[in-house]
Amino acid sequence: MFLAVDSATRLVFVHLKTANSAAGDKAFLRILHNACPIKITRLLIDSSKQFADRLSANRQKEPSDNYEPDLLCDQLCIEHRLTPRRTNGMMELFNGRIADVLKTHRFNSSEDLEQTLMHYVALYNHQLPQSALQSKTPMQAMKQWHQTHAELFNKQLYDRPGCNMYS
Repeated sequence: MFLAVDSATRLVFVHLKTANSAAGDKAFLRILHNACPIKITRLLIDSSKQFADRLSANRQKEPSDNYEPDLLCDQLCIEHRLTPRRTNGMMELFNGRIADVLKTHRFNSSEDLEQTLMHYVALYNHQLPQSALQSKTPMQAMKQWHQTHAELFNKQLYDRPGCNMYS
């Protein structure tokens, strides 16, 4: 599961893939960039080895200058930062919620699993108020940001769950 969380609104974007790879990271970034209503300027990514080529035994290494996600970030004018593993609280909180969903459901197929996860993401974005957002849902917070900071957006917002959330 590839996951992105907007830090201002807590809006979640999920894309399910069968395997992690640099090519998968690049594909997710491209899908996120095309779907996201906000202009992405900064990307914080876990410094696990599947998300960065900047690691070595002592956890420090210069980028190779040919890692596909880094190249795409440069192309899209997105600053790519690495965080220490498991230190992005918003991501860890949402991953914990997903773990709870997985513990409490039985799935008949991979399609059933995918539908359940995507249904939960829509529920989270549109129906679950967040205390960090003054009891607004992430979509309500996103709409409020759109009203007050329209220059940060590259798409119109629509309050419809699923692929048609933005246009």
